[in-house]
Amino acid sequence: MNSPVFTSPHGAVAALALSTALLAGAVPLARADEHRDHGRDHDRARAALQAGEILSLQQVLARVQPRYPGEVLAVELEREDGRWIYELKLLQTGGRLLRLDVDAKTAEVLRSRARTGPAGRLPASTPGQQP
Repeated sequence: MNSPVFTSPHGAVAALALSTALLAGAVPLARADEHRDHGRDHDRARAALQAGEILSLQQVLARVQPRYPGEVLAVELEREDGRWIYELKLLQTGGRLLRLDVDAKTAEVLRSRARTGPAGRLPASTPGQQP
């Protein structure tokens, strides 16, 4: 079961700011219009970071972006099958949209999916392959 923890649609600067806030324990619990469980999700994410179960978003981006460059459009942290996964959406040069599933503990890219534009999708790649 997927359990979204947070989303940041404001680009790389906001993603890094969110990571820094998470490290400092200053992430707001949830907006009033969001489901109240999101507050608990933020607490779970903060606890996972403090317990060393996940890397900060800043650490993950530092490891991933040399191989997969692009502007960070959105970030989600989910718990899938007992493992924390960062889901990243990047806008690359030429308008290519890249989605990455990244192990939040190791920064290993588990899956990548790219789309070149509205008309064409590129096939998903397997770990170890660049799309």
